[in-house]
Amino acid sequence: MQLRPVDVVDHISAADFKKHYFEPQIPLIIKDLAKSWPAYQKWNWAYFKEILGDKKVGIYNNIKSDAYTPINTADEYTTFGAYIDTISQGPAAWRIFLFNIFNHAPQLTHDFTWPDELANGFVKRVPMLFTGGQGSITHMHFDIDLSHIFHTQFAGRKRVLLFPHNEQHKLYRKPFEVLSLADFSYYYDQEKSKIDYDKFPAIKEARGYNMVLNHGDTLFMPGGYWHHMEYIDSGFAMSLRALNSKLSGKLQGVWNLAGMRTIDTLMKKTAPIPWYNWKEKKLFAAAAKQISAV
Repeated sequence: MQLRPVDVVDHISAADFKKHYFEPQIPLIIKDLAKSWPAYQKWNWAYFKEILGDKKVGIYNNIKSDAYTPINTADEYTTFGAYIDTISQGPAAWRIFLFNIFNHAPQLTHDFTWPDELANGFVKRVPMLFTGGQGSITHMHFDIDLSHIFHTQFAGRKRVLLFPHNEQHKLYRKPFEVLSLADFSYYYDQEKSKIDYDKFPAIKEARGYNMVLNHGDTLFMPGGYWHHMEYIDSGFAMSLRALNSKLSGKLQGVWNLAGMRTIDTLMKKTAPIPWYNWKEKKLFAAAAKQISAV
């Protein structure tokens, strides 16, 4: 992989952000965006457990999906309080994603400010909380609706591997899915890395970004960017989503949600192994073209 650090600023004007990052679709870490929010000091495990400890949540392990795995299906269910207890005790490879905590505790929406000066089209009914125990992994994927994301890290630190959408074939994207076939776990450690470069040689040519998010950091991820995340510590983050600013992006997002996902779900139910094998054949052929073009 050919990786570089993401630009980091303490503060940026709306005009500079739009000119240098939003319009050219380049990621950025903004360190001071969230530090004026009450959430910066107020949100912690004890507070969440107090107000939401009895809520049932789906939790997810580190195992990558296979031919039979339906999209976004939890591996187990528990209460939010029991989950917090588990991940607070040490390494625990369990995470929660797409948890609309604000449906259960709408008062939390008063603890942050939407950065409307930076982007239009924020989907304000669905801010989302993402939590993970130390060692938990969010495998390489892109968000299906192609929204722009402002992802603010609160408790804990998190490693992030990021690639533009057009690197998808070098990342071995599964056709009709938002996932990579390759396993990027421990990509930063040569001894522990699970990236199989013999099987997935095009990954060597993929150009992306590597970073660590700390408390208060806000990562701007342009729509369609691929991301792989690993929790260095138990922690949580909030994502604010803004609709893709391009008409083509909006239309592609609608197709991904209404068409692509429906077809994939149907085929996984009716012919999972032939469907999976067809996907493998197609993705390896697409990756081979990328290698030959270098």
